[in-house]
Amino acid sequence: MLMISPRMASGMQEKQYTPSLLNFFVYNPTFGQKEGEEEKKILFYHPSDVEKNEKIRNVGLCEAIVQFTRTFCPTKPAKSLHTQKNRQFFFEPEDNFWIVMVVRNPMIEKPNKDGKPPTVEYQEEEIIDTVYGAVVKQCYSMYKLFNGTFGRQMEAGGVELLIQKLEKFFYRYLQTLHLQSCDLLDVFGGISFFPLDKMTYLKIQSFVNRVEESLSLIKYTAFLYNDQLIWSGLEQDDMRILYKYLTTSLFPRHSEPELAGRDSPLRPEVAGNLLHYGRFLTGPTNLKDPEAKFRFPKIFVSTEDGYEELHLIVYKAMSAAACFMISASVELTRDFCEQLDGLVGPQLTLLASDICEQFTVNRRISGPEKEPQFKFIYFNHMNLAEKSTIHMRKTASVCLTSVHPDLMKILGDINCDFARVDEDEEIIVKAMTDYWVVGKKSDQRELYVILNQKNANLIEVNEEVKRLCGIMTASA
Repeated sequence: MLMISPRMASGMQEKQYTPSLLNFFVYNPTFGQKEGEEEKKILFYHPSDVEKNEKIRNVGLCEAIVQFTRTFCPTKPAKSLHTQKNRQFFFEPEDNFWIVMVVRNPMIEKPNKDGKPPTVEYQEEEIIDTVYGAVVKQCYSMYKLFNGTFGRQMEAGGVELLIQKLEKFFYRYLQTLHLQSCDLLDVFGGISFFPLDKMTYLKIQSFVNRVEESLSLIKYTAFLYNDQLIWSGLEQDDMRILYKYLTTSLFPRHSEPELAGRDSPLRPEVAGNLLHYGRFLTGPTNLKDPEAKFRFPKIFVSTEDGYEELHLIVYKAMSAAACFMISASVELTRDFCEQLDGLVGPQLTLLASDICEQFTVNRRISGPEKEPQFKFIYFNHMNLAEKSTIHMRKTASVCLTSVHPDLMKILGDINCDFARVDEDEEIIVKAMTDYWVVGKKSDQRELYVILNQKNANLIEVNEEVKRLCGIMTASA
């Protein structure tokens, strides 16, 4: 992405380029070991129009780097390689299967007088290893959610099937990668939970139990409101990646009809005394269409003895969404979908209304929100709970933050320091802009605070962070 800096006069402006994806490939060093067959090691390569010898050369270089670093530490191969222009990230998700992502460093192009070529300055230190290393792992996790492991494809159809699956998935997925939007939240990969009173939570639990009892095919259920999780029957790691898919991909694609809100005329059907605003986000778009297709995306989730394949049904009413997962061995029919629509639609509509009403009441009781003197990011490693007052909006394509990128870079650097040690730790930084930046790691929790108190001293900043820690611990 190109950004024009206003620092220079018209006609002599600097051009700023944000990080961008240069290459992304998957290879297996045990394939194509004979001379002249090196291309067989490459299972996927982006961009695809790169000349064959260049692909082989780039993959061979990565293979050599990994092997060389293993001589120093056999159990911990290379994770990244820093050069002036690029940063390479290496990840081995399964034995002998390597994913490599090459990112061009941000740069500033400065014009020169007398018609000379512009001077390019690469900002090597602006790329944070932990952030982009986490992005590579997310790529694999998302692939595995919809396709299972690389090994599964090898067992099912050999190298040819694996190559087909990789091409089909990553061709589309890599287009959704917006590297300039990546930050600390990508490292955590957490889940935002919706705060609820006990009575409303029990209503949701009762709803889930009734639906699972009435539709016995359902194996797992997840319930979300306003893109925040309330209930999940999945294991944490499976829910973490499913949550990312829902909130950064599926929900944004279907957000426009929701903007009409509760009074939308999209489907004001009456079922008894209840309005019915329910609709399928996956599967049939219109149940009354005789040509409707009853195919749902399939996902893979962990079990005690491996994994299982499931149909993913995502059903939404107003701002509430219910995800139902059913064994992929079951064929889903029109009758089943109509039964689910008739049962879930009215109840989910009513629940969405109740949650909205309760949330409004709680906000009214708590009084008008004042602009706090601090902003924070909080993450709990035990339940993956994530909170941020820094991010006004965070999706795969858009990242709107309320603080300067330099402060986000400091947060990332503090997180890197935390990753190097297992002990609890606290770091306090006074930024050049007079902001205070504090990172605190304690009892499987991490808290990052940005304070706008220019005249505060170290003791006052420490007291403010202690107070905020108490609030966060009590609410999570």
